[in-house]
Amino acid sequence: MCEINNIIKMQPFDTLQIKELAKNEAFQILSISLEKGAIFPEHTSPSDAYLILLEGEINFTMKDSSFHLTAQQSLHFSKKTEHSVKALQNSKFLIVR
Repeated sequence: MCEINNIIKMQPFDTLQIKELAKNEAFQILSISLEKGAIFPEHTSPSDAYLILLEGEINFTMKDSSFHLTAQQSLHFSKKTEHSVKALQNSKFLIVR
């Protein structure tokens, strides 16, 4: 069965918004929106993860490194690594872990 939804499209740019799109025993997909200037505070992931930036521009910071990402770029990071994200523009990204 196929199901179309508009969760990502309708997700507002209102500071930090997190929506779970899918979850099973093998993986989880989160849709995250950040309003320009908003910060997703330092946290860790329970498993290795991929961040896929759909739109906008962000700085992804972990340890002493900062990575500048623009729309349609992705980044892999390891589990239990402290990191934070700052939106330089209104941004939407997926976390697949």
